Amino acid sequence: MALTSAYELAQVNIARLKAPLDSPQLKDFVDALDPVNAVAEASDGFVWRLQSDSGNATDIPFFGDEWLIVNMTVWRDTNALTAFMYQGQHRELMSRRREFFERLQEAVTALWWVPAGHRPTVAEAEERLLHLREHGPTAYSFTLRTSFPPQGAAAIPPKEMKEKTAS
Repeated sequence: MALTSAYELAQVNIARLKAPLDSPQLKDFVDALDPVNAVAEASDGFVWRLQSDSGNATDIPFFGDEWLIVNMTVWRDTNALTAFMYQGQHRELMSRRREFFERLQEAVTALWWVPAGHRPTVAEAEERLLHLREHGPTAYSFTLRTSFPPQGAAAIPPKEMKEKTAS
């Protein structure tokens, strides 16, 4: 019997398109969206993914930039996310990402713990990604390479926590 946790892992990653989604350059990427999403949803530890009426999230604005696309999911834990990321068609697409997306210098992926059952919003994801870019990995927003356990999950940014305790 699997143990249930009070927390689940939220993940956001963004990419800046090199061409319009309906262009020949992005055909392989667009054609793979539904199959890769289906594999994700069937993966052990998958909980939820952001999607619009289109069935994916490519038309959901992020940072007000029409060339950015967003992927946001919730997983049981980092092991479940990692197991999905580095297998099959998702792995193949990741190896081809430079064909489809610009190389961005700042962080494009952020992870954070959410209470079980919580579904993060785009605004929440934008805030977590900006926090990671400004402060590096913390319990509030981190990466797979530098992760934190759910016991250290921070509901508000560390700077704001200090301000609240000082007042």
